[in-house]
Amino acid sequence: MLAAARFDSTPCPVPSWLPGGDAQTVYAALFAQYHRIAFVRDRVETPDTDFVDFDWTGPGLFPHKAADGAPVSGQLPVANGKTAAARWMTDADWKSLPQTADTPALLLFHGLEGGSNSRYAQSIAHHFRARGWIVVIAHFRGCSGVPNRLARAYYSGDSAEVGFLLKTVRDRIPHARWHAVGVSLGGNALLKYLGEHHEDTTWLTACAGVSVPLDLVACGKTLSTGFFNRKVYTGHFLKTLKHKVLEKAHRYPGAIDVMRIAHARDLRDFDDAYTAPMHGFRNALDYWTRASSKPWLPQISVPTLVLNALNDPFIPASALPKPDECSSSILLHQPTDGGHAGFPTGAFPAHLGWLPQRLGRFFETGL
Repeated sequence: MLAAARFDSTPCPVPSWLPGGDAQTVYAALFAQYHRIAFVRDRVETPDTDFVDFDWTGPGLFPHKAADGAPVSGQLPVANGKTAAARWMTDADWKSLPQTADTPALLLFHGLEGGSNSRYAQSIAHHFRARGWIVVIAHFRGCSGVPNRLARAYYSGDSAEVGFLLKTVRDRIPHARWHAVGVSLGGNALLKYLGEHHEDTTWLTACAGVSVPLDLVACGKTLSTGFFNRKVYTGHFLKTLKHKVLEKAHRYPGAIDVMRIAHARDLRDFDDAYTAPMHGFRNALDYWTRASSKPWLPQISVPTLVLNALNDPFIPASALPKPDECSSSILLHQPTDGGHAGFPTGAFPAHLGWLPQRLGRFFETGL
């Protein structure tokens, strides 16, 4: 399967008033324009007595009224503003989605502490829905605005979970032409799965990884270095991660080392104290080494776009893959600018349209 990947260095035309990866990352996450959309939620039980939430949108699916036009009744998915799901899926909703063979469909795996509320998820879903696609956001456990049931959560490289999420959407709409996109942590998990399971992924039309931390050791080190990385990015992630895990500690006394979690200063401390031991790894370094997707890139057989800006503040450019480290099914696109899951473009106040357009072009043309 080896033979080098194709390589694209076409620039992302970020505005001149947003110089540098930090500005592009933070501005895109907080201020850039995007179309806000609402989703319809489907909750699926997992084999280990937990659940995962999928947020759907697509032609014929209306978030604020049922498929038969009846007003939405019953309990809403979650009322804390942490979700973009407006109501629960019904049997009639599945029938109202396009039934024709080859309907294009997209499954999105979000990044660390992301979900259907994330701006990149919203802008990607809006773009593809407007072009007649079915779009679904798969939430990793505990990321859909409600705590999951178990003491475990999610981690970057959980191939069993990625496989379950993919199989679930395929079983729901078997006639669709399925595509998958993973952003950041979700991109790493998706690419690792595609490499490990290259025989079982032929049903996927094409895939993409965006701002992927392909080398988790290098990324973990980068996020622990420098004032901005430690205080802004790591601080942002640790705030919600700690909150979720300390909530779990109340439900599972003794299962979680509360003092170590409370004192975690960076992602390595947090992953040492919780993510690694909870999910079967010795420590953070063992987790980061074994869960990285970069070693699996030569095995990927589905046409796959791997998009990483060279100025991504989370991922050192030196850790990005070179064409000869990938299979020929991969197109590496490494523009100079874009930041982390950012890619803001256009006149002030800038918008998030470039990324969904880039994905669309790859899915339509392979370029």
